[in-house]
Amino acid sequence: MTERTENEAESGAGGGGADGAGGDDGGASARRREQHGWYFYDFACSVYSTSVLTVFLGPYLTAVAKAAADAEGYVHPLGIPVRAGSFFAYTVSLSVILAVLVMPLAGAAADRTGRKKPLLAAAAYTGAAATTGMFFLDGHRYLLGGFLLVVANASLAVSMVLYNAFLPQISTPDERDTVSSRGWAFGYTSGAFVLVLNLVLFQGHDSFGLSEGVAVRICLASAGLWWGAFAIIPLRRLRDRAVVREAGAAPAVSGWRQLVATLKDMRRYPLTLSFLLAYLVYNDGVQTVISQASVYGSEELQLEQSTLIVAVLLVQVLAVVGALAMGRLAVAYGAKRTILGSLAAWGLTLGAGYFLPARTPVWFFALAAMIGLVLGGSQALSRSLFSHLVPAGKEAEYFSAYEMSDRGLSWVGPLVFGLTYQVTGSYRDAIISLVVFFALGFALLARVPVRRAVEAAGNPVPVRV
Repeated sequence: MTERTENEAESGAGGGGADGAGGDDGGASARRREQHGWYFYDFACSVYSTSVLTVFLGPYLTAVAKAAADAEGYVHPLGIPVRAGSFFAYTVSLSVILAVLVMPLAGAAADRTGRKKPLLAAAAYTGAAATTGMFFLDGHRYLLGGFLLVVANASLAVSMVLYNAFLPQISTPDERDTVSSRGWAFGYTSGAFVLVLNLVLFQGHDSFGLSEGVAVRICLASAGLWWGAFAIIPLRRLRDRAVVREAGAAPAVSGWRQLVATLKDMRRYPLTLSFLLAYLVYNDGVQTVISQASVYGSEELQLEQSTLIVAVLLVQVLAVVGALAMGRLAVAYGAKRTILGSLAAWGLTLGAGYFLPARTPVWFFALAAMIGLVLGGSQALSRSLFSHLVPAGKEAEYFSAYEMSDRGLSWVGPLVFGLTYQVTGSYRDAIISLVVFFALGFALLARVPVRRAVEAAGNPVPVRV
């Protein structure tokens, strides 16, 4: 026995199944309108990841914490002694824990009520407001900075669960690789554009009559304003679908209990779990390269900060090209084969990185270019391929597990990187140790029979997958 949610009356449409091409979806033009709106959420929120997390917030919040530290270099949040230099890293970890608790809960609530859009709006504007509030992060206000970082990071993670869950509903199976790739391309485009503006302000702060600290705070706040302003577009164009659910379905439960329930349900789809395991492994490698490349550049290759920032910009620009190019390759050869090719390219890139000469920026730029070309495509196609493996009506719930593997479980790679450096004393050995993640991820993904996995999830199989 089933019942319709009240969203059916509000949306004026029938169920938007996983194929995203139901007759009630208003045809191709309406679908294109939603897709164009969907791209703009990547455009809105990616500036946070690029300008705030990657470039400005870590060094600035660490400096604020050090200014507030005692004579021994410790700050004392909630009475706990913490080295000022570790405060940023611990705060990021805390935000991940909070996100892990909230993502499954938000995903289940979205699937059960059909109200993805209001939840997306709440997460997006909570994160945007917290980021904008970083303008007030000055003096000794390290606790304010930590609080805003936790809120912004967790909000971004929750919003991405809901954002990704729209993908199966706004695109047909054969469109999905292209749509996902364009979303990533939009995100990298905005990240690069805003970072250029931020760097102009930061580098020329004296000519603008600003101190360096005020310039950084403006850069941080501008990312929040950008996030909030452009989030309006997807929130106007995307629409909620009515859902069909079992009568008397249980209400949403706590994050951990919901996560356990989701994982138990996923046991009914072992091939979906097999893909998720492969993704968890190779994405751990991707995230570690992203987070540790600047350390490798500064410590092992002895490069200046300005060189590293230019390299970040280069990655952003070429990730747009890579995402679009690999989206086209997926149309011709299938997402699985294209991802496997990208994983091989990741391994070769790390191998080349091992041999880079020190104090030679041009070769580091070449490495950044190689990373950029494979980064966007491998992430975009992984998202679109997983969307084929999600049972209809459970998009947000399953994408919460996917997003958690993206944001909440990527700790093994940094641990391997750190342990390798501790044992060998060489960042070159540490960077080459990450090849194992791409090799193992390649082997695990190669064993997944994707066509059978799509059929097992009850979804239509695209021409190439």
